[in-house]
Amino acid sequence: MGNTIVKTQIEEVREFLANSVHELEAFLNETTLTTLQQGQKANEEYYKSILSSLRKLTVYCEEGLDACKVILQAEAFSKAAAEKTLYRIYYQCIEEFFSPKSDVWYEDSRSAYTGKNAIKFRQPVSSELSELLLGLEGSFQRIREELEYYETDYRTKMLQSR
Repeated sequence: MGNTIVKTQIEEVREFLANSVHELEAFLNETTLTTLQQGQKANEEYYKSILSSLRKLTVYCEEGLDACKVILQAEAFSKAAAEKTLYRIYYQCIEEFFSPKSDVWYEDSRSAYTGKNAIKFRQPVSSELSELLLGLEGSFQRIREELEYYETDYRTKMLQSR
C-alpha cells in the first residue's frame, strides 16, 4: 500500500481512538459500582470484571492514540512503523473490544446475519453500560474491517522474515 493510503488510515484511526477514549473515560469517570447496580442488579464481581475490562480497553486505546500521534508528528512518515502500529491497534484495541480476555461479554457471530448488535453480555447489565458498548460497536466494527488487512498482512510478513 502507498504511503498516502497508510497515512490516511493512521489519521482515521487516530480520530477513532480519540473519540473512543473520550467516551470510555467519560463513562468510567462518572460511573461507580453502586450506580451500575442501581440500574440492574447483577453479580458485583461481574460488574467489577466489566469495569476492569473497560479500563484495560481504555489504556490500549490511549496507547494506540499516542502511537498514531507520534507517527503523524514525525518529520518523515514511516510506512513500516505505521503498518506495525495499525496491526498492534487491531490486535489490542479491536480484538479486546469484541473479545475481552476476561470474557465478560462476547461477540455474537450471527449478528451479521440478523442485523442486531454483536455485543452480548453474559449477565443482564445496566442500561448505561449496554448503551456505552452498543454505541461504540459501530465505529469499532468499521475500523475492524479497515484494519483486517494489516492483521493478516503483518502476520504474513513476520512469518516470511523468519
